[in-house]
Amino acid sequence: MVIAFFHPYCNAGGGGERVLWCALRALQKKYPAAAYVVYTGDANVSSQQILDGAFRRFNIRLSHPVKFVFLRKRYLVEDSLYPYFTLLGQSLGSIFLGWEALMQCVPDIYIDSMGYAFTLPLFKYLGGCRVGSYVHYPTISTDMLSVVKNQNARFNNATFITRNPFLSKVKLIYYYLFAFIYGLVGSCSDIVMVNSSWTLNHILSLWKVGHCTNIVYPPCDVHTFLDIPLEEKKMTPEHLLVSVGQFRPEKNHPLQIRAFAKLLNMKKTESLPSLKLVLIGGCRNQDDEFRVNQLRRLCEDLGVQEDVEFKINIPFDELKNYLSKGTIGLHTMWNEHFGIGVVECMAAGTIILAHNSGGPKLDIVIPYEGEVTGFLAESEEGYAKTMAHILSMSEEKRLQIRNNARASVSRFSDQEFEVTFLSSVEKLFK
Repeated sequence: MVIAFFHPYCNAGGGGERVLWCALRALQKKYPAAAYVVYTGDANVSSQQILDGAFRRFNIRLSHPVKFVFLRKRYLVEDSLYPYFTLLGQSLGSIFLGWEALMQCVPDIYIDSMGYAFTLPLFKYLGGCRVGSYVHYPTISTDMLSVVKNQNARFNNATFITRNPFLSKVKLIYYYLFAFIYGLVGSCSDIVMVNSSWTLNHILSLWKVGHCTNIVYPPCDVHTFLDIPLEEKKMTPEHLLVSVGQFRPEKNHPLQIRAFAKLLNMKKTESLPSLKLVLIGGCRNQDDEFRVNQLRRLCEDLGVQEDVEFKINIPFDELKNYLSKGTIGLHTMWNEHFGIGVVECMAAGTIILAHNSGGPKLDIVIPYEGEVTGFLAESEEGYAKTMAHILSMSEEKRLQIRNNARASVSRFSDQEFEVTFLSSVEKLFK
């Protein structure tokens, strides 16, 4: 039996990649006799380098071999190739990429673990495979439709469109048509796994396959962080504010920097300790590197460049070291589908301040046994004020929140993921 995962960016260091490696590890334990394939576009590295990267970043080693099928047409799913009609362009591009994959290896079971739903009918009807999906983030959502409908500016809704009622109407029609097609291709799945309550609501609304859809929370390596002491043992009066997340536009790092600049201004009038912001994340390509350079320029414009550090593609041990020292963990993505970085911060003992939406709001930063586990905010002002509030707390109060947060995240462990993932995919093996 051949089990294949479609994951064109498997060598990236994000939460989606952690799901891939944990899923492979779980399946290899249960079905050791099967052959495992990963379709990837990371043609510039070797198979061994990919496996070494998985161990370095996520502390995961697989017990059995994996065959990597290297795809040459990954550029077809790059957003930079489609300045307009990006969703449609990337989705059509994924069909060609999927065809390239299918021509090189026809599996018995196909799992799209990266959100390329348009490949599902290809593998099901042309490849004759049983197909499953792990959905991190719906390609289109009802929230995106409402943003266009209400003419709100966002990173994926340009200002010149929001200011023009005609263009907004055209885009809304395009979105509705795309949502309809997305629902059709998604409904081809024999099983569907979603990573959060927020994603579940959107997928049920769009794909309408509730009978085979389950929430499978992504695996967070919470046990790795349990040896970090929760008590504050500071050698210096400086407090670290730590952000963990890939340098992608939707992560909204500019909001973190602007809120931090506001906090530094507040520090002049309030008795706040010395502060440093550390932005930790992965860069996948030149676009991400360009974004980091823009963020550096923003720091210079706001005069906070001496107080902000960038840590790019760092190994897991270094990430853990920063989280062990951090007082506050920052997250600013609007409608984050889940938020593995949020869970890791809570497990490591940083007090989380996440965006008041999506997975953090619905699944993660929620009361545990009636007690506070973290904080939520939306605006620059809200983030700055909440950070100041956390920093002004007594060490005892902060310790209480840390204990609550750590106790609450055990439901997102690797072990819980393995149980729910294997239970969900069982139907594909019958």
